[in-house]
Amino acid sequence: MNPIEILEKYYNPKSEAYKILLHHSHDVAYKALMLAKNRLDLNPDLRFIEEAAMLHDIGICKTFAPDIFCDGDNAYLCHGFLGSEIMMKEGYPLHAMVCERHTGTGLSLEYIIENDLPLPRRNMLPISIEEQIVCFADNFFSKTHLGEERSIKKARLKLEKYGYETVQRFDKWCKMFID
Repeated sequence: MNPIEILEKYYNPKSEAYKILLHHSHDVAYKALMLAKNRLDLNPDLRFIEEAAMLHDIGICKTFAPDIFCDGDNAYLCHGFLGSEIMMKEGYPLHAMVCERHTGTGLSLEYIIENDLPLPRRNMLPISIEEQIVCFADNFFSKTHLGEERSIKKARLKLEKYGYETVQRFDKWCKMFID
C-alpha cells in the first residue's frame, strides 16, 4: 500500500490542504516511529504505524476548516470517522480504525453522548498498540504550526480542557512510550 497514492485520490497534490496534510502527517509518522522504536518489546508493526500515521487525517477534506484550506460540509471533529469511512472504502479496515480512534486521546462513547458530539454513537478509543502510538504522536503536532513539536507539558495542557480521562490516557502513554 502506498499512502501517498491514497491521499492523492482525495486531495489535489498542488492544493494548500494537501501540502499541510502531508507535512503534518510526515511529522506524526516520524514521531510515531520513534516512539514505537522505544518499545520494540511490545512488537509494534512499524510499517503499519508509518502508513496509518500518513493516513490518519485523510478525512479533513470532508470538513469545514478554512484555516487549513478544507471546505467540506462537516464539523472538523468529524474528520476521524469520515477518514475511517474513506479507508474502509479503500479496503484498509485497520487503517480505518486509526483514523476513527485518533482524535485527542480517543473519544469514549460516554464522552460523545455527554457532550452531544456530532459523531456516531460508538466507542472511539484507540485499542491496538499501533493505534495508541499514532494517537499519542498526533498530540505533539498541529496543522496550523507545521514543523513545531509541542513539549509534553504543552500537549498535556492542550488536552486538559477535554477532561480528566483524556489527560489520564495521555499521562499513561507518556509513561508507556517516553519514560
